[in-house]
Amino acid sequence: MATEALFISMVPNMRFSSGQLIFTAGVDALVQQGLLNPTMYLRRHLGGDWGDLDEGDRELNDVALASGQDRLFSSYQVAPDLKIWIITEWDRSVTTLLLPSEY
Repeated sequence: MATEALFISMVPNMRFSSGQLIFTAGVDALVQQGLLNPTMYLRRHLGGDWGDLDEGDRELNDVALASGQDRLFSSYQVAPDLKIWIITEWDRSVTTLLLPSEY
């Protein structure tokens, strides 16, 4: 993604690196149709705002962030009928934006 470096430099309070950014086919289609702008959600994820997770899952992410030994997962309700998930792999090499149906 050509704009990845520019995007990453614009994330205030970034708590970890995204690595390579991957959009699944479903997310990419929504972006191409103008139905989803994932920028805000990716910024929130990289800043440690895990979105619509319960307290237990938030704590698991916080532990994974501190230890660097597990993946980071966020969930965001974009619209009443649209939710996206963002997963950063344990080694912070790849961050994937996907629809729950694509998991």
